[in-house]
Amino acid sequence: MAPTKLGARSPLMEAAVGFALGAVAGCILGATEDPVDETLSVMTTADSLKPVMEEARKVGALGLGALIGATALTTAMTSVVAGVILAAAVASVFVATKSCGASHINSVGLWASAGLAGAFGTTLSGATLGVAIEWIVKNYSMMGLLYALSIFTVLKPPLHFVFKLLWKQGESYCTLGPTFRAREREQIEIIESQQRQRVAVEIEQRILMLEKGGSISGTEQRTLWTTEQRQRVEMERQKMESEEAEIKQRTIQDWINTVVVKYVDFLAFSGIPMTVVAIVTSGFGVFGYGGHQSVFIVLLALVGVIAYLLLNSSDFKFWMLVGCMGMLTTFVIAMLTLHAGQVVVTTAMKMRAAGQGQSRENITARMNHQSSLEALNAAFFVAKLCELGLGATVGGPLVRRAAGEVKVIAGAALVALGLLAGVEVFAPVLGGGGKAGALLGVVGAAGVSVGAAAAVAGRWSSWQGTLGTIAGLVIGALGVGKWHIVNIGLQVPVAYVFAMTNPF
Repeated sequence: MAPTKLGARSPLMEAAVGFALGAVAGCILGATEDPVDETLSVMTTADSLKPVMEEARKVGALGLGALIGATALTTAMTSVVAGVILAAAVASVFVATKSCGASHINSVGLWASAGLAGAFGTTLSGATLGVAIEWIVKNYSMMGLLYALSIFTVLKPPLHFVFKLLWKQGESYCTLGPTFRAREREQIEIIESQQRQRVAVEIEQRILMLEKGGSISGTEQRTLWTTEQRQRVEMERQKMESEEAEIKQRTIQDWINTVVVKYVDFLAFSGIPMTVVAIVTSGFGVFGYGGHQSVFIVLLALVGVIAYLLLNSSDFKFWMLVGCMGMLTTFVIAMLTLHAGQVVVTTAMKMRAAGQGQSRENITARMNHQSSLEALNAAFFVAKLCELGLGATVGGPLVRRAAGEVKVIAGAALVALGLLAGVEVFAPVLGGGGKAGALLGVVGAAGVSVGAAAAVAGRWSSWQGTLGTIAGLVIGALGVGKWHIVNIGLQVPVAYVFAMTNPF
């Protein structure tokens, strides 16, 4: 659907409304900053880093960074897709059971139920994956995480075909709406037939009355004609409303099916490129070549070939774009992890030259610690950007489909705020990994609001409205986020780019 301008307002009014909408989205984005930072601080304490540091020797710095990066991105992608699928299922059931007339399609109930289901599904999925990853690392080390990630990646393509079959079966099973339409059409046809029979009987009665010498007054004729005309108009109106509602119901159901198909494909295939990079990089680390120069050549060649094949595809899809971005991001995280360890070596060499020598064991321990710290910091930040961006790909299209910018922005912000409070309440039960995954889900819900605000910024009829929305978004995020200029300065452009992307 081509984007249309918002309703005509004065430039000053557009700027004020845009600033208010942008501020709502910016405030919920800023509200996620402190909880995420606190969780990351807990994850990077000495006790939490110990399992990761112990495995850094096995897979090497490159393998560690690639593995943690791929795992974090897979968690973010999976949780978003889980939320979208759950929201689509709830919306599909709502459309079918409510017979979805024009009032139902744009009702608060449809978007509220779908939004709550999506946000809850994203948060719950993120918390579940976070708990699972923490358990795997503690019990089976990083190699167990590598095996789990590999198995999950291999199972996703066949499971995606199974899910499509189940979705079609569920869609055919949940056909209350079309059944209702058939009954409604049948009832209208019966009423219309009865009306025709009644008119025919009345005409016959008039003819018999005239034949018997009776007469019908003009007032009585006009009254009868007016009544019949009103009944015919009412019947035509009901038929038109039924046909219009059926068309709208079919349209929104087709859109829901398109969303499900696209996101299931995205979940099934987008993680393959970065998982391949993580497996190859970890393999080199296991055999002791984690930092060898030849590894860079192999990895660059591998990344280049995969990116070329995907980007050069004649049937380019959204999952290919995000798959390439995830693969490149995984590679960058691996480079940052390796660089963090090399910085320790460089510092030790300078200290030795200054006469402050250190033991090899101490240097190795510091390298592993710094590499693990950098891997977790970079991977978690990238996962947060991924979650925010994928949330924006939901909020942007919703606004462009005229779902209501106020409903999407304010609704998503309120849901994210409620989830944020819920995560804090259940933090002792969730643990470190569960809380981290749940917070990623909250960031995804906030991304819906931010993406919607970004889409609104591009739909105003004046530059004042656009600038006002952007200013509200940035000021709200910085103010509530306690002026985390670097973090928010990176998140807002990412959300804008993803909000303008049409994955369908």
